[in-house]
Amino acid sequence: MSVRRSTLVAVVIGALALATAVAGCGGGGGSSTAGSTTPTSEGGATSLHIAANAGGALEYNKDELEAPAGKVTITMSNPSNLSHSVAIEGPGVNTAGEVVAHGGTSSVSANLKPGTYHYFCTVPGHREAGMEGTLTVK
Repeated sequence: MSVRRSTLVAVVIGALALATAVAGCGGGGGSSTAGSTTPTSEGGATSLHIAANAGGALEYNKDELEAPAGKVTITMSNPSNLSHSVAIEGPGVNTAGEVVAHGGTSSVSANLKPGTYHYFCTVPGHREAGMEGTLTVK
């Protein structure tokens, strides 16, 4: 169920980005793809969103994510009173966003090839307590 919800969220975000781009057309020169979250088969950017558990449990609201190959950004909002972060590790990748306190947002980006990766909190003891998930890149 969480994979379907993640896919639905990605589709909705992509539709909103497309609507914004179309609304911004006509006037001014130049072009920009900043803010685009629509995945493409050419390895376009994908944005995924998760949240730390607000009640203090050491877990994210999703334990499985899916994305196409290319640039993937995971953004974690932290409604918890504990500090948290998000990081990605897997084949050739080991990168982390900053640790943030209540109300903060941690983001991590990486260019990912097809395979299985893990996302997790870098605060000591949090990953070991279960604050991690699987990211499948196709």
